Amino acid sequence: MASAPASDTTRSIDLKGRKVLVVDDDRMNLRILAGILRGEGYALIEGDSGERAMQLYAESSPDLVLLDVMLPGIDGFETCRRLKKAYGDDCAPVIFITAKNESDDVVEGLGAGGADYLPKPFKAKEVLARIRSHLQNRLLVEQQRSLVDQLSRANAAKNKFLGMAAHDLRNPLASIRGLAEFLRDGVAGPLTVDQKDLIATIHSASQSMLELVNELLDVATIEAGELKLQLEAQNLADVIAKSVSLTNLEAAKKQTRAHFTPAGPGPVLMIDAAKIRQVIDNLLSNAVKYSPPGSEIAVQLSTDASRGTCSFAVQDQGPGIPAGERDKLFKDFSRLSVRPTGGEKSTGLGLAICRKIVEAHRGTITAENLPSRGCEFRVTVPLQP
Repeated sequence: MASAPASDTTRSIDLKGRKVLVVDDDRMNLRILAGILRGEGYALIEGDSGERAMQLYAESSPDLVLLDVMLPGIDGFETCRRLKKAYGDDCAPVIFITAKNESDDVVEGLGAGGADYLPKPFKAKEVLARIRSHLQNRLLVEQQRSLVDQLSRANAAKNKFLGMAAHDLRNPLASIRGLAEFLRDGVAGPLTVDQKDLIATIHSASQSMLELVNELLDVATIEAGELKLQLEAQNLADVIAKSVSLTNLEAAKKQTRAHFTPAGPGPVLMIDAAKIRQVIDNLLSNAVKYSPPGSEIAVQLSTDASRGTCSFAVQDQGPGIPAGERDKLFKDFSRLSVRPTGGEKSTGLGLAICRKIVEAHRGTITAENLPSRGCEFRVTVPLQP
């Protein structure tokens, strides 16, 4: 349980005023430790039994406990166990005071939750070094927790702002896209060729921006822990079929087609159909984007009763996942070096959102390169909720 010497960096930390609870039924030991510690500016709290130690700890919330092993009533080991049980990870480090330096005591002290030990008779330099080391470590942990808490609050504020901005942008962007469609369809009168090109550009840009805003809103919702699934019994084959049908309308522009022929009626699962549709739509959209024009995209559905799972896969004919870039696939704003074959836009958020939706369904999503060419994305979810 011995601790390493403090570094020059940690020695510079000011520990004056830190509270040390010293528990020993021997008044001489208390006086010796008090003389050593008060010279360093520590605030001492003294107790003479395990029961008294529990009371003093609750009253003073010390930064460190020096605890004699042999005490009247409950001994030091049991006192330490009770402190650890009562205060958990927030419990101050406990250093045992013992006249023995035997391995059995060391092992029992570790098992009870102790952080170190001080042998009697006391050596002032050793006492101060051990106490300083543990107090510095505790202070560093407190600072780390404070930093994590600050970062968490900042992240929550970022997600709130992102969600508000995305929400406020969505309606005007939808209006711009709608008005562009209105003009493109000639409702406001005939257009010249140049005007049609401008309208098409406006429509394409607004559509891309609207997709980005929707994905930012999804990310903000998920990171804020507000992703709520509306679970209902749904036939997964029907959900996939609808996505494939709509994807083929857009894929026809690249002479690409997605094929899905379920082997049977398809499993009925408790899922959020809209969210699973979002996953399927994204995987199909990516398959169309990264496959060359005229490609065939295969969609498969299978059930593994022995494992209690079912899975669906989308297989494209694109370039696959470049070597060394697999770890980027499902991260926010990550993009691979490969580019869409038709100049389509990519935000780098789609697969990250898919992963989070699938994990919310207690499932997994994986990607593997196919033997010949292309890539397979596979989603596996449990048959039972």
